Amino acid sequence: MAVAAAVAAALVVAAGGVVTERFETGRLSALDGDARLHARLDAVCADGRAIAEQFERTVRRRRFHPFVPADYEVVRRTLLRLRGPGLRFLEWGSASGIVTIIADVMGFDAYGIEIDAALVDTARTVAARHGSRARFVSGSFLPSGYEWRTHDGDTRTGTIATGESVYGELGFAPDDFDLVFGYPWAGEASVMCDVMRRYGRRDALLLLYGVDGVIRGYRGGREEVGPA
Repeated sequence: MAVAAAVAAALVVAAGGVVTERFETGRLSALDGDARLHARLDAVCADGRAIAEQFERTVRRRRFHPFVPADYEVVRRTLLRLRGPGLRFLEWGSASGIVTIIADVMGFDAYGIEIDAALVDTARTVAARHGSRARFVSGSFLPSGYEWRTHDGDTRTGTIATGESVYGELGFAPDDFDLVFGYPWAGEASVMCDVMRRYGRRDALLLLYGVDGVIRGYRGGREEVGPA
């Protein structure tokens, strides 16, 4: 599926000569959907910000934790440009579930994988609160048997925890998804691209949110995503 056909974008060149895509995050058009859709999205995004604020008060002020939520409005604007009938969405590291729920509310068939079982419980509660059918499972987004090795032999994946692969529980393989979204930890982006190259569908779109607030797209983790 040409899932990026409706994307307005400008190409940027990332380190290592990999061409990626920087998605525009302009103002939402009144023609981009009905008021009820945007009201639901407003409520989900507000819930996500409230959860992040509570995390800041109860956890980060007491001890360091590397978790930083994505800018949900940036994600929202990007996914609005990519949605289409019958598209299946997967989030790697879905945390409190907000991004996956946003995708579900927009009409994607949306799933999230999260290593922390407590966060999966949170995501399911949030989904129920918003009438979302998004589905969450606890485990690793890495396929069974996957091994990562850099040119210098480094096998560290950048993930902060390990667990069993859960694609069997989902009932889908990595190449069953049209869009995959991730907010990688430091050093994890290359692993996510590698997983998509080796296990994802060639025409699938990998969206990686960066610490600079920019979402970059990779076609199957392999090649550049051209402008619309």
